[in-house]
Amino acid sequence: MKFTLGSNGYGKAECRLVRVERDSARHVLTDLNVSTRLSGDLAATHLTGDNSGVLPTDSQKNTVYAFAREFGIGAIETFGIALASHFVGENEQIHRARVTIDAYSWDRVGDHSFAKTSGEVRTAVATVTEDGAWITGGLRGLTLMNTTDSEFHGFPRDRFTTLRETSERILATDVAARWRFGTLDVDWGPAYAAIRESLISAFVETYSLSLQQTLYAMGARVLEKVPEVAEVRLALPNKHHFLVDLTPFGMDNPDEVYFAADRPYGLIEGTVLRDDAPAEGWAWSS
Repeated sequence: MKFTLGSNGYGKAECRLVRVERDSARHVLTDLNVSTRLSGDLAATHLTGDNSGVLPTDSQKNTVYAFAREFGIGAIETFGIALASHFVGENEQIHRARVTIDAYSWDRVGDHSFAKTSGEVRTAVATVTEDGAWITGGLRGLTLMNTTDSEFHGFPRDRFTTLRETSERILATDVAARWRFGTLDVDWGPAYAAIRESLISAFVETYSLSLQQTLYAMGARVLEKVPEVAEVRLALPNKHHFLVDLTPFGMDNPDEVYFAADRPYGLIEGTVLRDDAPAEGWAWSS
């Protein structure tokens, strides 16, 4: 019986990195979670235990911290590309490096004081190979709600259907979005701000007959406003709010009192992409 080693890789997961810029009395705080993954000519370590081509994961962790000190961080997309390019460029046995970064937000409450009040996370994945590089950005934990202008009706019914049709409901979701850029020539900070604003404004302005309709409107708005983006992928859990029956207490409930259910929930997923998006789905450097 014969066996073959399939695709493989290794890296250092979840390197917690906090950097404080102290160039002035008004400090700048960056809070990241960085993971690395390397792949390439690594068969020997799997088949014979020969580690001569294995850059230790501890070295990868140290590189993350050293780069943060020597070069700073700046945009997380730029930081990810720099790290991934280093791993491929300095290790001939490594043909592909992927750096995944989560950036946590802190609200400034003073020149050197911060409060963590939001669960929203900005993300970036930088991938570098011997032939090129690409970036996917994203966010998660963006919670949105419309208290009206949402309906859901006209769906098929079978013998297990109990859901009532409605022309008035709360629509709420926790946005998890990923997008891929068609170029590396991007002003990352303003692009992220424009993408986030596009997601929010489309959610707010869409009179929704289904969460699917809202999803498409959100993705299309990003592509309309940010031409560097080639594709948007969205996962929108439907955070159900059910009207409470108060008739046992002799009370009416004119769409005012709801029960917020955390599970189970509908999960709506979809991709919106440009007609001329590259077939490979990645943005390659020249």
